[in-house]
Amino acid sequence: MDSPTPDSHFKTMCLMYKFRDFFLPRKNILRELDIKPGLHILDYGCGPGSYSIVAARLVGDSGKVYALDVHPLAIQRVGSAASRKGLTNIETIQSDCATGLKDKSIDIAFLYDILHHLSESDTVLGELHRVLKPGGILSCNDHHLKEEEIISKIISIGLFKLSSKGKKTYSFSKGQQPVHIVPSDVK
Repeated sequence: MDSPTPDSHFKTMCLMYKFRDFFLPRKNILRELDIKPGLHILDYGCGPGSYSIVAARLVGDSGKVYALDVHPLAIQRVGSAASRKGLTNIETIQSDCATGLKDKSIDIAFLYDILHHLSESDTVLGELHRVLKPGGILSCNDHHLKEEEIISKIISIGLFKLSSKGKKTYSFSKGQQPVHIVPSDVK
């Protein structure tokens, strides 16, 4: 599936994100979601953990944040940041798709600024659908894609439907698995 970017690119991206996060704090974006203590969140494609760290504070000790990324440096940075900040409710996962999480175990999945990178977005969306609880939310933003592209990519396979649009994010509710009906006259 997808492979990590070169280390130099990742380090440059991290530096840019520090400036971005200073001027546009991630907590302002996450305010668009109803994140409460006790929720379980998956930050898919977490990068250096800008959203993971903020989410971990919002869900508190009774909640959990899973920070997943394909890049080993991302996993190291999130782990180090969590340790420095005394956050014990973040678990990192290094993977290019499979989360290793139980079915229906996640309340909210973040898909932030990663959708444009995914070579097999349908596979990733299937995995997110699997781990989201009934009524779970997939929250997406991607400044590399137009609104129509984001919505189309997410709803096209029938696993999610658009439930709301914020200023910076799109929230999709988990739909049902599509049922494939084979006509009775097919032999």
